[in-house]
Formats: sequence, structure tokens, C-alpha cells
Amino acid sequence: MRPLEGIRVLDLSRLLPGPFATLVLADLGATVDKVEDPDLGDYTRLGTPRVDGESVAFHALNRGKRSLVLNLKAEGGASALLRLVRSYDVLVDQFRPGVMDRLGIGHAALLEANPRLVVCALTGYGQTGPWRDRAGHDLNYLGRAGLLGLMGPEQGPPQLPSFQLADVGGAMWSVIGILAALRERDLTGKGRVLDVSMTDSVVPFAIVTLAKLFGGELPARGGEYVTGGIAAYNTYLTKDGEAVSLGALEPKFLQRFCGGAGIVFDPMALVPGPHQGAMKAEFATAFASKTRAEWEQFGELHDCCIEPVLRPDELFDDPQLAARGVFIEVRGEGGKFREFRTPVTPRELEPAKAPARAEHTTAILRDGGFSESEIAALRAAHVVE
Repeated sequence: MRPLEGIRVLDLSRLLPGPFATLVLADLGATVDKVEDPDLGDYTRLGTPRVDGESVAFHALNRGKRSLVLNLKAEGGASALLRLVRSYDVLVDQFRPGVMDRLGIGHAALLEANPRLVVCALTGYGQTGPWRDRAGHDLNYLGRAGLLGLMGPEQGPPQLPSFQLADVGGAMWSVIGILAALRERDLTGKGRVLDVSMTDSVVPFAIVTLAKLFGGELPARGGEYVTGGIAAYNTYLTKDGEAVSLGALEPKFLQRFCGGAGIVFDPMALVPGPHQGAMKAEFATAFASKTRAEWEQFGELHDCCIEPVLRPDELFDDPQLAARGVFIEVRGEGGKFREFRTPVTPRELEPAKAPARAEHTTAILRDGGFSESEIAALRAAHVVE
């Protein structure tokens, strides 16, 4: 038995943030029913590469879920959803504030239909504030939260991260909030609305860097302990054109590195300042004298927080990631592809493919108490697909 078996989730989200949150819930045993509109639906389906008619990214984010196509704008669409929601524990809403109200399925209406429902509203800027109605994506949220402004070297524009921190961060906080709200409901019998902002969600990730701001000082882009401001915590190119990461933040690790590399240990290497330019140059010269593989062996010998910077094509063969079972192989009719496990995905879980569009419409409606004649009427009226 998985911990969330018996919990039913109605997922109105698409793309990355909401689907990632409901993926975690599905992996933990919840029944997740994905609601898509009859037009594009979740257009993550359309990406490449594709297996069995869907993108690999869509499979990874929506494995183990069921699919219902419901036209919330059609006459009868909103009432069908309000009837469905009576049998669910959680609803995930990723629309901008006010959209659900205009459709006739606002948060108040949902809780009136099911007072035990946990509604998780996951949006870019939250349900309140002057920017609540703005469109945005991960990069915008990082920019508004101040994190993007601290990313990259001092000169030039801030650098783009290679991952979606706000999207996944918002998903993580959503899961935490949902689990807490379900526990609260166990005690009170009442559901609630969760207001999760992706902009808000990234601020706690920068607590070390922003601590300087909290203390009345301004952090500098590329100039703090963990943002490139010190030689001991940085990336360097190797003799063979690859890269390694050095994370020797503690004096003992830096001493081990310097001793093995033939560099005079100076504790000022751990203090940001103008002197860091010369120190970084000295470290860079040392790293350029060996290949990445040699530095990896060096790190194993000296235990000083050195790791190779792996290329994407090397991930599947990495012994640590393989031992942890981070990547798993899935076989579809159209071929094999890989997915990932989250840190809380049960090891014994055999991931299923993502659902085909509208694959479970009839089953979901039956579970919601709709009769065969009612389902036929909804289909004839193009309310469901």
C-alpha cells in the first residue's frame, strides 16, 4: 500500500508546475484525474521526442494518471465539474486568478459543492497583490523574486538557469500544502483553499544569499559565497576542455585541496573581496593542468568536495545516479524511453505511461456518479470528449 491510496485528485493544470505536483501525489498512491479542454489541452503532449503519440516529457509528468476531456466553457460543463468534485479530496487549479469564477467554478463554489475539498491554487504571482493578473513563466518569476538578478558574473545580463526553479518549487510547496491541508481536514472535517505563488516559492531557496539583505547589506551578483564570489566555491575548466566543480566551503576541505594541488593555503580564499580575482586565476591554472578524470580521482583521494560537471549524455551511465535508481526505463509500443524518479517515488513503483487524451472520460464520469444516459448526453452536447 502506498501512503496516499484512497486520495482522489482532480487536476486542472497543464505544462510543468501543476502536473509535477500531481505526479508526486500519483507516485505516492493518489488517484489523479487530469482534466483537459477540447482544444489544445495540455500542449506538453505536442513536444518532441514522442513515444506512443505523446511527448516523452508528457509521459514523465503524467504517468499513472487518468484523462478526462471536459469543455468548461460549454453549457453544462461547469455543472458537470461541480458534480464531479463532490467525490474528490483535492483539486489543483493553475488558472490565473478570476478565471475559475468566470467559468462558474470559483473556489467558493467548489467548497460549497464539497466542503471537505482541498483546493490548491498554483499561480505565478498568487491570488493577491498588484501583479496577480499578469501572465508569466518561470524566468519572470525568478526575475520578480530577485533571484535572477543574483545569477551569473558581475558584468552583462543575468544568466538563465538550465532548469525551472519557480515551476518545480511551486509544485513542491503545493504538495507540502496539500498534505498539510489533508491532515488538517482529518482533524476538522473541513477543506480549504491554498494560495501558492511561484514567485513566492523561490525566495526561500536563496536564504543563504538573501541573509545579507536581511541584515541590511546588498548582495552582489557573482560576488557572494555561493554565487561565484570565492575561488573555493566555483567551476573550472580542465586540461581536456571539460569542467569540474569545487565546493570547498569549509577550511578543512580547502586545506586538503590546496595541499594536494600544490597551492599555498590562504583562509582569505573563503572571504569575498577584490583579492579573489588573483586566487581564482591561480585555481584556474591548477585545474587546467589535469583532465577531468584526473581531478575526479584527486577528489576521491583527498575528499575535498570536487565533482565532475557531467554532460547530459553522461547521466545514464553515472554510477551514483544508477545506484540510486534516479532514471528508469519504460517500454511503450513505439519504443523505449526513460523517466525519472522523484526522491519520494517508491522504489517498487513500475511507472505506467501517461494517458492518451480522453482515455478515461467514461470511467471518470461513472466514478463521479453519472449514469450511462447522462454520459451519452454530455458527449452528444460536446461537453465531454
